Amino acid sequence: MTTATDPMDSLASADPEIARLIGLEEGRQRDSLEMIPSENYASSAVMAAVGSVLTNKYAEGYPGARYYHGNEFVDIVESLAIDRATALFGMDHANVQPHSGAQANLAVYLGVIKPGDTVLGMKLDAGGHLTHGHSVNASGKLYSFVSYGVERETEVIDYDEMLAVAKEHRPKLIVVGATAYPRLIDFERAREIADEVDTVLMADMAHIAGLVAGGAHPTPAGNAQLITTSTHKTLRGPRGGMVLCDSKFRRRVDRGVFPGHQGGPMMHVIAGKAVMLKEAATSEFRAYAGQTVENARAVAETLAEAGIRPISGGTDTHLILLDVTTIGLDGQRAADSLERAGIVVNKNAIPFDELPPMTGGGIRFGTPAITSRGFGTAEAHRTGELIAEVLAAPDDEAVAERVKAEVKDLCDAFPAPGIPSA
Repeated sequence: MTTATDPMDSLASADPEIARLIGLEEGRQRDSLEMIPSENYASSAVMAAVGSVLTNKYAEGYPGARYYHGNEFVDIVESLAIDRATALFGMDHANVQPHSGAQANLAVYLGVIKPGDTVLGMKLDAGGHLTHGHSVNASGKLYSFVSYGVERETEVIDYDEMLAVAKEHRPKLIVVGATAYPRLIDFERAREIADEVDTVLMADMAHIAGLVAGGAHPTPAGNAQLITTSTHKTLRGPRGGMVLCDSKFRRRVDRGVFPGHQGGPMMHVIAGKAVMLKEAATSEFRAYAGQTVENARAVAETLAEAGIRPISGGTDTHLILLDVTTIGLDGQRAADSLERAGIVVNKNAIPFDELPPMTGGGIRFGTPAITSRGFGTAEAHRTGELIAEVLAAPDDEAVAERVKAEVKDLCDAFPAPGIPSA
């Protein structure tokens, strides 16, 4: 008779080098303020599902229509995830197999339009995503993307430009959604534009899906016929993606995923998505989503008071894009200085940026992970003060060490969920 062992004990025995590196990363996540807005802490329940025996099962196809046998239980797992996703987001159908948000986007393109078709997406430097038509990405290589951006003065989406470009180019698909845009997206206005040029609207809600689920951001459902998302970020799930759609697009979306560009689904990750979706339907998660937005506003307001300019003047979401050129920095230097102080953000382009993307004129950060720790507005305000202190003296090691010590105290007072204490 065998006895159960801790998986990490087994790993330490089989591959001590990898076990050691995972332990170091565990410590980094435990003792730093993770503020990259696309990162979060998955619950212990989600991680247990992802680390389960479902990783052993190959289940190419869909529930009830697999190409392999032995699917009695994984069919139920995937069906639960589908049902929970459609209920949570109010859509007719969900495909929970995409391995990432990027692959969810590609699935829609492959299923709904043809190579060479014209698509309208958001400019990368305005806050859009590589998969919204950038030339280095498959989306830009396979499809003819045209773009819209933000107004120079307000730095909010220029819907008049969106309409003008749509009328000129008559795209087969309009994509809204962003990776570095801090304001609410007007899905109703975007649908009106799509209807005016007789096309289809797709919303990429990868960053805001948790806010939508928790009622802290308007939902694209009812306006966008196609919705894509990743399942980590504000949703606090495993790394992966989903597509939601109106019933008329169900077959095309499913074929865009499989056999369009994926083979067997990751059933262990789909189980994690199912757990995440159950968690996201609770009143506790709704409170979390609202607090995430309140915390982001507190950080943005604190930084503005310190004389550092948030793009568009603030935020309506979980995300802040900060223009650091106004204080004599670039994004790379700012992000490096904060990381030395235990605060992890990322360099980022800002609208109409004059610096190259690998340097960037700004930093992008947010509050999903610190809110998962239990931070309220008081802690968020203090976090903003600490960021301002570091950016005011980016090369001062004494400042970095002092801030890092306070960051460690905050992390000890608000432990990261799913990570054991030291």
